[in-house]
Amino acid sequence: MNKEFINAIDDLVREKGISKDVLIEAIESALVSAYKKNYGTAQNVRVNIDREEGDVDVLMRRDVVEEVEDEFTQISIDEALEIDPRYQVGDVVEYRVTPKDFGRIAAQTAKQVVVQRIREAERGIVFDNYIDRQGELITGVVQRISNETIFVNMGNTEGILVAGERASGERYKVNDRIKAYIMDVRKSTKGPQIFLSRTHPGFVEKLFELEVPEIEDGTVVIKSIAREAGSRTKIAVYTEDENVDPVGACVGTGGSRVKNIVDELFGEKIDITTWDDDPKVLIKNVLSPAKVEEVMVDEEEKAATVVVPDYQLSLAIGKSGQNVRLAARLCGWKIDIKSHSQYFDAPEDEEEYIEDGIEYVDDDADEYGIEYVDDEYADDAGEEGEEEAAEDVDAETDEEVSEDEDMSEDRGDELEE
Repeated sequence: MNKEFINAIDDLVREKGISKDVLIEAIESALVSAYKKNYGTAQNVRVNIDREEGDVDVLMRRDVVEEVEDEFTQISIDEALEIDPRYQVGDVVEYRVTPKDFGRIAAQTAKQVVVQRIREAERGIVFDNYIDRQGELITGVVQRISNETIFVNMGNTEGILVAGERASGERYKVNDRIKAYIMDVRKSTKGPQIFLSRTHPGFVEKLFELEVPEIEDGTVVIKSIAREAGSRTKIAVYTEDENVDPVGACVGTGGSRVKNIVDELFGEKIDITTWDDDPKVLIKNVLSPAKVEEVMVDEEEKAATVVVPDYQLSLAIGKSGQNVRLAARLCGWKIDIKSHSQYFDAPEDEEEYIEDGIEYVDDDADEYGIEYVDDEYADDAGEEGEEEAAEDVDAETDEEVSEDEDMSEDRGDELEE
């Protein structure tokens, strides 16, 4: 050990961000173990490294006693007084016992400790950097693919994107660039593990922040997102600025902003609607592109009954109940959809009729409190029925058609293709 060793330590401290004292103390501890391994485990020694010159000293430590019982850890008062007349019983005598060939052992041990400490420090730095970045969007390069798991090179570390966190139909090759959402960061024996996702609703939120300046600066706020990755996403936005149209800001001129997001999601449909604190208005908005006639709410149960035109029922429900299911998630209300004829032409014994008429189109419907009350329309809620209803909506020219419906029609012509 010498001055060059200390200079090398200083360079590592600047480059890797490791504390110099921590690194040298670790080397000293390792050298004590190396000494005991080579010269006797019973000896009571400590190692001191000069922080300036790099000199290494092995110091034997013995307790001053009247009568010696262990010659490796104790020294008699008579021997101690020969070293220094100021010693008393109970003091500790410390003197150098550095072996002649200890420099070689020290250098080898120091190298191993330094390499290990650097590796640990780098792992710690990576973990500290990414633990605070959960919920952020990253861009990386596909480094390797193993059993449907994609490992993404993020620069100074590797992210993990498992098959379940990708939408069906997404395929990647090595060296492809990929955007992903940092879902979780964990410590492991092999270093930090960073788990990525492309199915998380937060992924869509971050894409909108990236594309829409009004969201990034806080002018427009994303209130809620409901997503079925690879198929459809509903997003509710809000602004307090009367001069800003929150939906228009997210769509962009000619749909340019939302188109970039749809392209990143491989054609996933996106419905953008306006958030409203009035639950009646909100529920009407979130069921877009379906037209709603009337909304009745039960504040205590947080449940709503929605009446739609007969020809709009299949569109309101959506394919396999997707539209109403996402709407219920988006607003947080239970939604019971009825056709106009069902609600206004119901028989006197309405409860019995409704009970007989309930049709759960999807297994998830019960979980989100969704009820369908017309067998015929529920059965027609397939793709063909939805397309026919959508054509009816496109034919509407009434000025009362909401901005969200217009946006949905434009998106059908310009984006969904």
